[in-house]
Amino acid sequence: MSFTSIPILDLALARDPQTKPQFLAELRHALMEVGFLYLKNVGIPDDLWQQVISEGIAFFDIPKEEKLKIEMKNAPSFLGYSQLSAEITAGKIDHREQIDLSTEHPVPQPGAPLYENLLAPNQWPSPAVLPRFRDVYTDYMRRMGAISIEFTSLIAEAIELPADAFNRYFDEDQQHKLKIVKYPDVAELGLGDGVEGQGVGPHKDSMLTSYLLQASNHRGLQVQNMQGQWIDCPPIDGTLVVAIGQGMEALTQGVCASTTHRVLSPKAGAGARFSIPFFQGVRASTTFEELEDIGVGQVPEAIKQQRQKVLEANGGRLDDVEFTFRKGGVAKTLGEATLRNRVKSHPDVGERWYPDILKDIREQQAREAAALKQKQEQEQGQAQGGSSAVDVSTQAQAVEAH
Repeated sequence: MSFTSIPILDLALARDPQTKPQFLAELRHALMEVGFLYLKNVGIPDDLWQQVISEGIAFFDIPKEEKLKIEMKNAPSFLGYSQLSAEITAGKIDHREQIDLSTEHPVPQPGAPLYENLLAPNQWPSPAVLPRFRDVYTDYMRRMGAISIEFTSLIAEAIELPADAFNRYFDEDQQHKLKIVKYPDVAELGLGDGVEGQGVGPHKDSMLTSYLLQASNHRGLQVQNMQGQWIDCPPIDGTLVVAIGQGMEALTQGVCASTTHRVLSPKAGAGARFSIPFFQGVRASTTFEELEDIGVGQVPEAIKQQRQKVLEANGGRLDDVEFTFRKGGVAKTLGEATLRNRVKSHPDVGERWYPDILKDIREQQAREAAALKQKQEQEQGQAQGGSSAVDVSTQAQAVEAH
């Protein structure tokens, strides 16, 4: 039977040799059957956790002119502030306001690949309005980077790969990303009672793993099981919500499930929902050929068979977002693919800094829309005794948002 709740794992068990086997067994189950899990006792001090939440929420209360000084479209890095409803997922506007940060890097050297523009200094809010913000988030991202690398090694062990199986895909100074997100309730959005607002549309995360701190006591995050049902993932104090990305599924030959999820806007009168997702980075120069031809080595056949049994028990797999993490597209490297996804999600930044990429994306979307229309017309003709329809598939979007 497909999952109806999200499992809770205790990272402290993995750090004790006596209880590590139990943790790895629980992790293997979560990876194969759910693709999502809660993780508790991660090692973030309680006082830092509370500062991350309080400083994150406080950001949205600073004057608008201070936010606009660090607006995302000011720089080619896609780091900075995004106004309400400035991002697009699954072809629809997301009703959220946010700031994007990352572990910091210097501005790339002249002649560097275009995707290295994503490696850059952050646009920080002024210390005059948020004096502790930069120190708090620098510390949190540093700690979360180490936790994400540790957890990835545990994933490797859970599916009987060497603990260092993923290490080739991390730079020594690997960039990781973080968002602080505010989802206004539907009344604040002016959508009216009974309307289901899209905080983030159905999507899968793009890389290996992500770690969500749900910073307010609101439901809204939902995960889609293999029967196509949406399962609530409510906040639980002291936990992070871990999502498996498409890169992890690709590298593990389909054993680790990357699961579709979405965020619904809070109901009228509920107030805003706040969340702080952290996204583990991957070496941007990694090619899709490297991922497919070298990967992380062969997952043992017995582990693959376990995953196959899960799929068979659920009648296959039903997703609102199709799997897209494979070679053969326009992008040859993860850096190029990430840049294109960012341009697609933030066309205002694309218009200013990457007009050629945005033009290419829009032309591709137009071609896909025309092909889909042709397919629908052919299917209609077939139903009326016409010729058979051609199979046309379109590429879904892999994004980073919770």
